Amino acid sequence: MAKRDYYEVLGVSKGASADELKKAYRTKAKELHPDRNSDNPNAESQFKEVNEAYDCLKDPEKKAAYDRYGHAAFDGGMGGPRGGGAGYQGQGDFASAFSDVFDDLFGDFMGGRGGGGGRSRAARGADLRYNLRITLEEAYAGMAKTINVPSSVQCDGCDGSGAEGGAEPTTCPTCSGMGKVRAQQGFFTVERTCPTCGGLGQIIKNPCKKCGGSGRTERERSLSVNIPSGVETGTRIRLAGEGEAGMRGGPAGDLYIFIDVQEHPIFQRESVNLHCRVPVSVTSAALGGDIEVPTIDGGRSRVKIPAGSQSGRQMRLRGKGMPPLRGSGHGDMFIELAVETPVNLTSKQKELLREFEKLSEDNNPESKSFFGSVKDFWDSMKG
Repeated sequence: MAKRDYYEVLGVSKGASADELKKAYRTKAKELHPDRNSDNPNAESQFKEVNEAYDCLKDPEKKAAYDRYGHAAFDGGMGGPRGGGAGYQGQGDFASAFSDVFDDLFGDFMGGRGGGGGRSRAARGADLRYNLRITLEEAYAGMAKTINVPSSVQCDGCDGSGAEGGAEPTTCPTCSGMGKVRAQQGFFTVERTCPTCGGLGQIIKNPCKKCGGSGRTERERSLSVNIPSGVETGTRIRLAGEGEAGMRGGPAGDLYIFIDVQEHPIFQRESVNLHCRVPVSVTSAALGGDIEVPTIDGGRSRVKIPAGSQSGRQMRLRGKGMPPLRGSGHGDMFIELAVETPVNLTSKQKELLREFEKLSEDNNPESKSFFGSVKDFWDSMKG
């Protein structure tokens, strides 16, 4: 059976460009792939016919010979190449053709090359981390804080293109814009990053002198960060697009700010609640009274101490704690009393305390009996 015209097989005109040929080939290859046409017995032969046609027409030398002599150019009778031309589908050519189809069918789902043929290979910039240390008061109130972040920014000399004067990069001649090259090893095709363009698919003939062709430079930037009230240590704030600039005009990464809340000299934080220890005199603890305690909002609150309070007693001030990061209201503030023992007593104070102790024993015989028993025990131990 006579072979069909290769242009007819691909459904293009004889003057079709390389891009038109490639587009037509991929469309036909997807349409006729045997895996998609299990109910069509002719699909495999038609698929091979499409591969054969494109293998010839994608090569400028083979295409020129075919345009001049037709199929006879590869039969050996017209001086054309024999065996290795369009009439011969070798392992390397078939693997290359099949890989093209596989890329087109599954590339979008598997993170494929995405763009060939000179399409932009700009790479996304890296994400950055910034550790921000704030006070407990700042975490309570929330604030806008200015930070200085050293990072890569888009080069203003080439507008991120990497080329001097903002000229457009050209398609890499080694990989034809694919960013990868293939090498045949037996039946298998090994693919690796293109050594000429580093996987970008493009090269810059005249690199920008300011950035060396990368499209970005190093600079410290000042950014305003909104710290919401209620943040805790470990809270992460994301600033989209404030990371490193991408290579050759690619999108910037993100900036992640990690909050570290300093320890407070008075308050200990437990989620939205605050705890603090308040010293009180023996007299206030015994007789009761009022004391003033500081609060995290910078104010002061009056607290009533019940008579006979002991060290470790806790009292609650509702709504005087921290606000939640998400939600409304405030936590509570818990006050723990610490009764202070007086020191550096004068003679008069000591005399009054002894009198107080004697009166306590007289008013509480059980207590006197207890302490007397303790004294007898220690006397017996000394003996």
